[in-house]
Amino acid sequence: MNCWRTFPLFAVLLSGATAGAVTCTTQSQMTEAQRTVYVQAVQGLAAEIQSGNVAAVKANTIASVAAQFDSIAGTIQSASPTIQGAALTIQSIYSLRAADLKSAQDTQFFCSVPGSQLLINISIPQLPPGDYAFAVVHATGVKQPQQIAMILENDPAGSTQWKLAGIFVRPLTAAGHDGVWYWTQARAYANKRQQWNAYFYYQTAAYLLNPVDFLTSPNLDKLQKEMSSVRPDDLPNAEPLKVAANGQTFDITNLDTDGSLGGLDLVVHYKASDVSDPVATRSRNLEVMKALLSRHPELREAFHGLWVYANAENQRPFAIELPMSQIQ
Repeated sequence: MNCWRTFPLFAVLLSGATAGAVTCTTQSQMTEAQRTVYVQAVQGLAAEIQSGNVAAVKANTIASVAAQFDSIAGTIQSASPTIQGAALTIQSIYSLRAADLKSAQDTQFFCSVPGSQLLINISIPQLPPGDYAFAVVHATGVKQPQQIAMILENDPAGSTQWKLAGIFVRPLTAAGHDGVWYWTQARAYANKRQQWNAYFYYQTAAYLLNPVDFLTSPNLDKLQKEMSSVRPDDLPNAEPLKVAANGQTFDITNLDTDGSLGGLDLVVHYKASDVSDPVATRSRNLEVMKALLSRHPELREAFHGLWVYANAENQRPFAIELPMSQIQ
């Protein structure tokens, strides 16, 4: 549930000319008056998002984003039911000054924390000149705690108004566990040489611990390095992962994790020529499950079950989920 004026989001390096045109101020470096202005703006938007008041959020959004508001409206409508009654806590605020940019360009902010070696990098592609703020809010005390990241813009420039320019919502937990727990478990699987289990637990940890894809820190870099070190050679990438079962070969195109059913499942997508026959497609999905577990039996230890999606061109995907105990 990520919405921003430009995409994709990726890390970039500043040229020397751009580096002098932007600055980042952390929350601890702000004056009390500066913090108050940001806190009030963030708290107001977070409350409207929590209540599902799409109209109020749109009214407090910059014009270029409000003109294409459907994706943000969908994000709010999806997030609001999960955070009803949650406690909203501002975790961090960064002031991102970019008014001296000559034009929209890929921009990276280096945000240092006084008295420490910690350096946060925030990279935004094609950022127009202006003054911005980046904030992360945690919604906790509910069954599905969430983190809400927002980019605000000073609009109109030089005024006291800060309006929404982007919103990103991610869960704080998956299947009842937070990112640190998955990181710890990933290391344990890595020590047991269970690369598949380790890799997908690292991947889940990275998703839960990083509120947005365009923020990096030493801890997140360390997590990514550990994940890269255990990445299995046979994961689908440019080419699909081919698994054979019962005289058929299946092309697996993507693998991910999902905790929506209460336990962590491995999600598998494969190419299918046709999914119009549900009985035949279900049978093929079961064959994919059996083939993958035969190839990587360690998965039974780390995952509650498997989601398998059959994807055929111009047809809706056909999916089934089964716990490991029901996959013989």
